[in-house]
Amino acid sequence: MTAHEIVNYLNKLILLVFMDYLWLIFALLSAFTAALVGIFGKIGLEGIDANTATAIRAVVMALFLIGVVIMQGKLSHISSIVSNNKAMLYIFLSGIAGALSWLFYFIAIKLGKVSQVVPIDRLSVVFAIVLAFLILGEKISLKTGIGAALIASGAIIIALG
Repeated sequence: MTAHEIVNYLNKLILLVFMDYLWLIFALLSAFTAALVGIFGKIGLEGIDANTATAIRAVVMALFLIGVVIMQGKLSHISSIVSNNKAMLYIFLSGIAGALSWLFYFIAIKLGKVSQVVPIDRLSVVFAIVLAFLILGEKISLKTGIGAALIASGAIIIALG
């Protein structure tokens, strides 16, 4: 067996073992990179307008994501997405919500401490659980409800502490 074949075998083994937990790995990566947004954003906002900085950040993100789509060879998917009215409506609404979130977030970290703003921003978890219940009809288990209450309590304690 060659070194290349061994690496391929190990990659397949790792994927099989971690496939059930792949969502968790990506969620942790998302949380870590989201934390970097606050740190880099706070440093980058010194002495500049938060809304303009947010617009520049959006351009950087768009260019980066276009690069990802190109690298994945998925440019051909654009036409099918654009022609789907329902998908476009919700992508548009999601984009507006995301842009507003960024605007509010960058203003908040410019005015406050990252260690206080970020926990309050993460109340989005609680809001998402409630909105998923109200809009999508997702069930809220006792454990989820307790977890959401703990997140809310923790965010408030950290932010006020």
